[in-house]
Amino acid sequence: MSEENEDAGELSYLEKATLLALEELGGEASPDEILEKSKLDEKVKVMNAVSWLDSKSMVEVEEEVINYYSLYKKSQAKKDLPERKALKFLDKKGGRCSIPKMKEESDLSKKKVGIALGWLKDKNWAEIVKEGGESYLKITKKGREALKEKGRDEELIRRLGKEGKLPESEVDKYTVKKLLSRKEILDKDREVFRTVRLTEKGKKELEKGIELRPQINQLTPEIIKTDAWKEARIRPYDVKAYAPKKFGGKKHPMKREIDKVRQVFLEMGFTEMKYDYIQPAFWNMDALFIPQDHPARDMQDTFYMESPEKLELPEDKLEPIKNVHEDGGDTRSEGWKYSWSEDEAKKSVLRTHTTVASIRYLSDNPEPPVKAFSVDWNFRSEKHDPTHLSQFVQIEGIVMEENASLNMLVGMMKEFYKKMGFEDVKVRPSYFPFTEPSLEVFAKFKGDYLEMGAGGLFRREVLEPHGIEHPVIAWGLGLERLVMLRLGWDDIRRCYENDIETLREYPLL
Repeated sequence: MSEENEDAGELSYLEKATLLALEELGGEASPDEILEKSKLDEKVKVMNAVSWLDSKSMVEVEEEVINYYSLYKKSQAKKDLPERKALKFLDKKGGRCSIPKMKEESDLSKKKVGIALGWLKDKNWAEIVKEGGESYLKITKKGREALKEKGRDEELIRRLGKEGKLPESEVDKYTVKKLLSRKEILDKDREVFRTVRLTEKGKKELEKGIELRPQINQLTPEIIKTDAWKEARIRPYDVKAYAPKKFGGKKHPMKREIDKVRQVFLEMGFTEMKYDYIQPAFWNMDALFIPQDHPARDMQDTFYMESPEKLELPEDKLEPIKNVHEDGGDTRSEGWKYSWSEDEAKKSVLRTHTTVASIRYLSDNPEPPVKAFSVDWNFRSEKHDPTHLSQFVQIEGIVMEENASLNMLVGMMKEFYKKMGFEDVKVRPSYFPFTEPSLEVFAKFKGDYLEMGAGGLFRREVLEPHGIEHPVIAWGLGLERLVMLRLGWDDIRRCYENDIETLREYPLL
């Protein structure tokens, strides 16, 4: 077999019939002409054959797209445009009329009067004049001329009413543009005209001789039983033939990364904690020793709920939290030196961090050992940009045991990020309202150290009101930043795009 034949592969029955029909038609024809000449029963079969022959360079296809215009409703051809009706009404009124009178006395609806006024002005058929403190519509010279003859747009509408549709080449572009800017007057359709031509390669294939006989593409039990295969040509497989891509179902990249993080913590012996998105400010702020006049509580930073506006608080925790805020309670702290408000603490908010889950979990489980994590949604009043979202996922974790320390936290962070694919992790001192000492975590990516999150030891002011006597290390890490680095993105908004073509290209692993 020649190299050319190897490139072409075995031609199907449809391809052979199409080539033979094209030869009889002089080497050039439309799909409809090929259908009639080939005696194939469906146009779609011709188009499929043409597509395959085109991919094998045996034919070439030329396409011509023609735009057609028709009326939105055929009845439009028998009706006057709103401005024409308004012009006739003005003529009946002696060429001048107030707008209120037109609304009351003409057969135009209020909506149509508004449309008519706009086009009367646009076409310069009428102008607005003021006399005696009142405004009037007055016919212009051009309006008087328009009473005697139709405009180009009206002529086109009448013509379309008679002929049904017109190609783009037979209409005035400016007139069409004006009519298309108006609702429910014109429809625009397009038709594609294809011409199929034999190429030199296709002609050479025909010169070799093509035998048109039944061809079997797939063996069935019936074909074998009846010996039909003996009379037919069995088409061999063409391993070089084009095959469309197939995309199986797979997880969204964000869901995949969330599952990965969850699996890492479960393998490290952690328990997952879950709490509601809507929380009282008490758990979201007060229980974490964040003062009630802290800027983070402002509405520009926090989403407050209208319903429910307030939530119930745990009675046994109110007095200890109040004392810690006002004077430090039994923690040897001086507190924030203000009068704590229970009403402020009852306000309902969309949680701003998953640390609310940590303190609630510790309050429910005040005795060691405790190892818990969450990967969940948080909400802040942020303007969306490449680095900020109003809805985001935080990786939260806590460990409580007798000897919990900052060194343990650093080791925990390095182990977690190592399992997530980041070998080089560093920390540096920082400050946060509810941890002391505190640190920030950085992971090396493409030569730079990038901030990934923060952590520290919970302050005594956070733990004491819940009867917790042992140290607790805690951390909060940004999932979106982690995902962006792992997938090579530079815009946080990509984490939640759902473009199907983009999602299909993401690797399974």
